[in-house]
Amino acid sequence: MKMKAKRPTNARTRMMLTLQLAVMLPAATLVILSARHLQTIQRDRQVEAAIERDFSQVLAISEKQINHKAHELADDVRADFPPPGEACTETMDRVLSTHPYVAHLMLYDPEQGFVTRSQPYRMKNDAGFRDEAEHMSKMMEGWWKLEYSEFSKKLAKMAEKGTPYYFEGEWVPRGDKPIYLSTAMFARIDKHTGKTAIAGITFDGDYLRNQFLPQTLDEVMSRNVAEAQTDKNAVIMVRPKSDSTPIAYGTGWDGGQAEVERNMEGVFPGLVLGMKLRGTTLAALGQHFMHTSYWTLGGLSFLLAGGIFLTYRNVSKEIALARLKSDFVSNVSHELRTPLSLIRLYAETLELGRLSSAEKQQEYYCIIRKESERLTALINNILDFSRIEAGRKEYDFRETDMRELVCNTLESYRYQIEQHGFTLEEKIGEVPPLRVDREAMARSLVNLVNNALKYSQDRKYIGVKLYRENGSVKLEVIDHGIGIPSNEQRKIFEKFYRVGDPLVHNTKGSGLGLSLVQHIAQAHGGDVAVDSAPGAGSKFTITLPLHPAENGGRAASA
Repeated sequence: MKMKAKRPTNARTRMMLTLQLAVMLPAATLVILSARHLQTIQRDRQVEAAIERDFSQVLAISEKQINHKAHELADDVRADFPPPGEACTETMDRVLSTHPYVAHLMLYDPEQGFVTRSQPYRMKNDAGFRDEAEHMSKMMEGWWKLEYSEFSKKLAKMAEKGTPYYFEGEWVPRGDKPIYLSTAMFARIDKHTGKTAIAGITFDGDYLRNQFLPQTLDEVMSRNVAEAQTDKNAVIMVRPKSDSTPIAYGTGWDGGQAEVERNMEGVFPGLVLGMKLRGTTLAALGQHFMHTSYWTLGGLSFLLAGGIFLTYRNVSKEIALARLKSDFVSNVSHELRTPLSLIRLYAETLELGRLSSAEKQQEYYCIIRKESERLTALINNILDFSRIEAGRKEYDFRETDMRELVCNTLESYRYQIEQHGFTLEEKIGEVPPLRVDREAMARSLVNLVNNALKYSQDRKYIGVKLYRENGSVKLEVIDHGIGIPSNEQRKIFEKFYRVGDPLVHNTKGSGLGLSLVQHIAQAHGGDVAVDSAPGAGSKFTITLPLHPAENGGRAASA
């Protein structure tokens, strides 16, 4: 039983399969996974959560820095605070005068009782401040007398562990409005008697609200931004726990509510430290991130699709070019076999001595010479194309009589024209000499005439005209052949390209002739144009300038 062989997959199918597996499949997988990842981020609010975590960390750092600065202020006052046996109006007023940010000083010793002193100048001129001082005095005296024993021991232990202060935050009345005060309490030991007293330092509420907190908030945010701890657009504020209105805020605060907050438990209990982004919200930022990510993903997908399209087009062109090169090899092989076969046939006839007439022998010699010239022209075309592709084609520009060049070229090709039954009409006008490469210009003319021979069916006519027009010399080759569709007239000068007419594809050719003609014309500073219509023939015109730029035999690349 005979098995029918499977038809091999063609090159285009293999290319498409390779493109899909190597490019499209990984690309599509990447796009799908990225889109799903973005949906997951959006669902879980990971962007907002990440920013909230960063803000929380910055708030914790900021609170430590604020507490550290407040401790430094308290340390300065504690160093000057009078011992229990020396606490009096004069010594306490002296401390208040050197530390104006302190509103009240207090000291309690069971033996000497409760001693308090407030800023003297404020007590004289500010009734609200006097109400505040009276409130603080009553509150602290009652608390300390009641819990002296336990509280003094607690403060002593805290001091031993390196934390000398116990802070108490309180909203106290000052006139008709409450004000926030923070009191640092610590154990004050008399060096002479060894007795322990409870001392208190109350920071002035106006100073905290108008100077300390705003300045400190700016300092900590500047430091955090400099150390890349937070975004430069982040702003910070402090508010009471029971009220959303800030009592102090850093530079740039634009109102609204904080996105992330932290209860202050150290120096300023009862206050809340908050942070947000200036001019936006975390939700809006998350949405912006998502939109930007989707747009970026869409752009990448578009670029990827464009890259796939360009890859497909380039690979398709390479496949088409490979097919054209294969056809080129086949056609050139046929083109080479035809003159070689004729040369061999006539040479064998002469070698066998079958011709008795000298005239007939001379005719055969002439045919052999003509066919060898035709073979030489074809090989030169291929060699020229190879040099052009490699960028090594050089032209030998010399002063040339174009009339003589055209006439000699047509004369050498006349036998082949007449052999194909064509009528040749020549109109060679007077033109001035031109600097051209003789061999290249002759090859251009031969290629155009050869095309006319190949692609003419019934009306076998070739016309060659040479004339001067304005500042140029024009060489025309006219035929009454099959013509060229308008949409293909620009493509015929591309290498290997052949018009999609059945007669063209049934006619052997290399597909290089017109490409070489265009390159030669452009190397001479001119160009080649075609005027044609299907069924009405074609007219190819080579235009050469009378005074081209000096080429000097330079190499010309395709």
